[in-house]
Amino acid sequence: MTERAERPLRLGTRRSALAMAQSGQVAQAVRQLTGRAVELVEITTYGDTTREHLAQIGGTGVFVTALRDAVLRGDVDFAVHSLKDLPTGQPDDLTLAAVPLREDPRDALVARDGLTFAELPSGARVGTGSPRRMAQLNAYARSHGMAIETVPIRGNVDTRIGYVRSGELDAVVLAAAGLNRLGRTDEVTEFLSVDFILPAPGQGALAIECAAGNAGTGTDLAAMLAELDDPGSRAAVTAERSLLAALEAGCSAPVGALADLLADGQVVTEMRLRGVVGTTDGSTLVQLSTTGPVPTSHGDAIALGRELASEMLAKGAAGLMGERL
Repeated sequence: MTERAERPLRLGTRRSALAMAQSGQVAQAVRQLTGRAVELVEITTYGDTTREHLAQIGGTGVFVTALRDAVLRGDVDFAVHSLKDLPTGQPDDLTLAAVPLREDPRDALVARDGLTFAELPSGARVGTGSPRRMAQLNAYARSHGMAIETVPIRGNVDTRIGYVRSGELDAVVLAAAGLNRLGRTDEVTEFLSVDFILPAPGQGALAIECAAGNAGTGTDLAAMLAELDDPGSRAAVTAERSLLAALEAGCSAPVGALADLLADGQVVTEMRLRGVVGTTDGSTLVQLSTTGPVPTSHGDAIALGRELASEMLAKGAAGLMGERL
């Protein structure tokens, strides 16, 4: 066995508790798959250090650029990202080796006194760092005669939930997947139905990325990591991200999307893709869906996303997203 094969594989990860938890799960899966030791290498990204709201700095790539640079320099062998943080354009020198089985894509409410969203009092302050969530929460409130104030927040899970515990906010909305991975679902007061609020494209999914054809480990490593890929999850997030790309919108744009498989009994027959774009005050939403055959190729999933994006743009979606990329 060569020295290269004997050393641990180095997995690049952000430093947050959530990133470490999800990267730790991937590391364990790689250990079981390969028998190789895997060590986590903590990397600080721009998104971790800036105090600006993500909508102000664009969101696109702020959590992934430093990790990608570490892979390309050879400081780490591969990296794990929250897939919703990835820019839609894939660099030629990196490969998305695997999209493991997706976690729960829904958003989750953590509210004071165990309240659901519908039970929040008039004037309730609801914290979120996402223009997408603001648009849909405010639209729902408007349509149901509720008066809420959405408050932009940043920080890790502890910080965000802390705003509720301290009484500064009545509720916060977080990704259910992150709370699941941290073992904190007991703090959720309501899992928000995707019929109420569509998640971010790729929410709940992880992206495992390595160098493309890098001498020594690149091709072999990519093939090995591909064993962790879940074809259904990859097809779904590919369609969602294709919609995002065709709308020329970034990670922080007020765009929601979810692809799911429709079954007739035990037989999966179609993929449905739903998308939404809205103004953050909830006054205007463009929400559409399309269905097509279950994608059998990367191109099929991309085509489904582009088809829905075209319909949404025809309905005025472009004017609701602010500055497009």
